[in-house]
Amino acid sequence: MNLRDAQPLPAGWQARLELEYSAPDAQRTVLSHRRHLGPLVVQKPFYPEGPRVCHSTLLHPPGGIAGGDRLELNIIAHSAAHVVVTTPGAAKWYRSSGVLAQQCAELHVERDAMLEWLPQPGIVFNGARAQQVHRVHLASNARYIGWEIVCIGRIARGESFETGEYRISTEIATDSGRLWSDCGVIRGDGPVLASPAGFAAQPVTGLFLACGMEIERELIDRCREVAVSAPARFGVTSLPSVLAARVLAGSTETAWHYFTALWEIVRPALMGRVACPPRIWQT
Repeated sequence: MNLRDAQPLPAGWQARLELEYSAPDAQRTVLSHRRHLGPLVVQKPFYPEGPRVCHSTLLHPPGGIAGGDRLELNIIAHSAAHVVVTTPGAAKWYRSSGVLAQQCAELHVERDAMLEWLPQPGIVFNGARAQQVHRVHLASNARYIGWEIVCIGRIARGESFETGEYRISTEIATDSGRLWSDCGVIRGDGPVLASPAGFAAQPVTGLFLACGMEIERELIDRCREVAVSAPARFGVTSLPSVLAARVLAGSTETAWHYFTALWEIVRPALMGRVACPPRIWQT
């Protein structure tokens, strides 16, 4: 998708954001292009690690995604750039009268570039009809770390997911073919939420992926040593050039602490840098 060729937007909250990051020399990464249509923007770049790594925070001013909304995001990390993308708070998928709400992210990581996709957890309200699509393309020697954490129902208010539907898909590919493909459908009236083979009555699910290099057994073993204090089900595995972890938990905080602990281990191995939490996480 190219916003320069964008068609007129339909009615409702529609938003498209295009970001490009470049490394004009080996010492810095800059936000070289940005364009938005509708309420999806990015804050000014931050450099808590110095000029080599550009941290960006995505903002969606309406605060939630309702039926009929469509958010489209296209990010390109050009050759040798290093980008960290996060959000200031939870993405909220509101109850719908029947119309689908959609979010689609297309991430392109060019040769020798690195991209970290670290959004804060999302919340799917009872009665929501939501679809989330996440696609990543990695060029030669590109590196990627990303996660998604989703709470099905507003558990803080005692609300379970009794009606509605949430669809999510994640694909990661290289020029040689697909590295990862994962999709799921969660229905409020379906058995998967309670089934021991599904969510086992845990409202929070999460997927952590790290891609772009052969995964050493020592790294897998270190990740498997990460403990979760609260009751949860979690595990780590690997495929060629992919490290994957999943979690089912009773709270987003449990999943968040688990994934950030994995990130602290994986980031130095994959990207040669110690973990540096985005500043927005402290607010």
